[in-house]
Amino acid sequence: MTTITIDGKTFRDLDHDGVLAPYEDWRLPAVERATDLVARLNLKEKMGLMLHGTLPSLGGPLASVGIGDTYDLDAIEDLVTNRGIVTLISRIASSPGNLARQNNAIQQIAARSRLGIPVTVSTDPRHHTATVAGASVEGRGFTCWPGPLGLAATRDADLVRQFGDTVRREYRATGFHMALSPQADLATSPRWSRTDGTFGEDPALVRKLVGAYVEGVQGGKDGVRSDGLAAVVKHWVGYGAAPDGWDGHNHYGRFSEFPGGALDRHIEAFLDAFENRVASVMPTYNILKDALILGQKLTVGAGYSPELLTGLLRGEHGFAGVILSDWAISKDVTEPCRTGEPAQGPADISMAWGVESLSRPERFALGINAGLDQFGGEDDPSPLAAALDAGLLTEARLDESAFRILMQKFELGLFENPFVDEDFAEEEVGRRQPAADAAASRSFVFVKKPAAAVLSAGSSVHVTGMNATGFESRGITVVNDAADADVAVIRTQTPWELLHPGFFFGARQHEGDLDFKPGHAVLDQLEALRGRVPVILVVDMDRPAILSTVEPMAQVVIAAFGGTDEALVERLLKPGAPTQGLPFSLPRDMAAVEAQLPDKPHDDPDPLYPFGHGL
Repeated sequence: MTTITIDGKTFRDLDHDGVLAPYEDWRLPAVERATDLVARLNLKEKMGLMLHGTLPSLGGPLASVGIGDTYDLDAIEDLVTNRGIVTLISRIASSPGNLARQNNAIQQIAARSRLGIPVTVSTDPRHHTATVAGASVEGRGFTCWPGPLGLAATRDADLVRQFGDTVRREYRATGFHMALSPQADLATSPRWSRTDGTFGEDPALVRKLVGAYVEGVQGGKDGVRSDGLAAVVKHWVGYGAAPDGWDGHNHYGRFSEFPGGALDRHIEAFLDAFENRVASVMPTYNILKDALILGQKLTVGAGYSPELLTGLLRGEHGFAGVILSDWAISKDVTEPCRTGEPAQGPADISMAWGVESLSRPERFALGINAGLDQFGGEDDPSPLAAALDAGLLTEARLDESAFRILMQKFELGLFENPFVDEDFAEEEVGRRQPAADAAASRSFVFVKKPAAAVLSAGSSVHVTGMNATGFESRGITVVNDAADADVAVIRTQTPWELLHPGFFFGARQHEGDLDFKPGHAVLDQLEALRGRVPVILVVDMDRPAILSTVEPMAQVVIAAFGGTDEALVERLLKPGAPTQGLPFSLPRDMAAVEAQLPDKPHDDPDPLYPFGHGL
């Protein structure tokens, strides 16, 4: 790209005409630059701004949804240059240097476009051990932190702020600009499949930690900075009030319910994010059944609700940033999407809850008029064009969203410097792992505490569900026969069931009962070890496990939330380290789970272990 020099100052010639336009002048306020650029946009470019597409990948069974290790640059050229789509999610997993190189190639494509508008590259979380299709991406070199529940167990807002700062530095180094996080959802329904992405069930704790994360990711409390990320707080609002734990990605989970009248507690969890001027908000998929918003009952998903978006979010809470829909809410709902028969594939993914009978142009118009600025997962402008042609939308309404989206790009500094240093990316990413390891060691909760240290250098252990390296590197001998061990360590997951194998997301999510039933392998193993050797039982709690049948047979029980095996061994060797507290209560049995109201936090009157236990 050519540059323009005036009074010794250099400016990028974004529109290739050799004349300094106001939007190219970094000396001007972002408001003036965005206003100037909106006036220069043609209709195709305005529509393109309102689509948050997917960066396509090459090869692999899920290349159509961007999952792979290499971008398809020819297809991206079409998206950026021909369709004007300049906000795109990346789902490729690769080394930091290669990510930086590929993201630079995207910006080179953007620099050749008519107005040189840079691409905002977004990503789902990459900094945890767990990877779930459609919700997170494999890290491959990014610093590996405990999950949000593990951070919530520490109760440490400064630590969460430090985590957010790590995300900010590593994403910017590799060419990412938008973090599709945090989840401010309350985990009030114990069986809910998305619990592991939250900070737990307590509104005050979630509010504090979400605000700290936004501050760390964006680089301060005053909104987006040129060295920060645009944080997308989600899912507005009440996503976690999931009856039976069914998730809103699935037709059978399309409703949130509020029989306890606790919607205000779910709203509370977002308030610190708003105070810290979070850049973007993503509405939930769900229809808020029986909830009253500004006196109205809702019959459509949140992304189509003017009461939730314009009335409550922009009106009552003063949100002025970008409202980005969750993915695929405008797609048609097919029979596989509705029933799982035949099995639902990527082409059948839709979450157009409550608006199934509308055409795609009608859905676009309804969502935008309700308050949406961008549709997530969309790369086809034709339904938007049809809505305009039919008079369902005005170009003036598109101008409002275009202004907000461009403001964000100017605030991020993308018009000045969209490129990154590929060598620096390799040096920067992952170098804060010692801090993350320390955080992981702190994230384990001793649900049942030992009377004295149960593990030390020189001990011998029998291990199930863990690798031996973490023990052996600390002078602990791993033996094959439990009879030869000083202690047995078992690491397992919270129980789950495969209840909806025909649904794309239901087949990948953990659903169903939370208890260790007769015949469960861990229950049998504990029975076999009873009286032979002390047992340390570690349960990875992506949802709150019911421990009633296993806890009596273990001398130590630990709740884990994404901490690595090595971090767990480190914690076991430090029995005097500060204790942490559960981010949700652990129910006594499934009858107690079924009796809980899906929307109310702390709704179990007699848990086996209460919220905060372990502190």
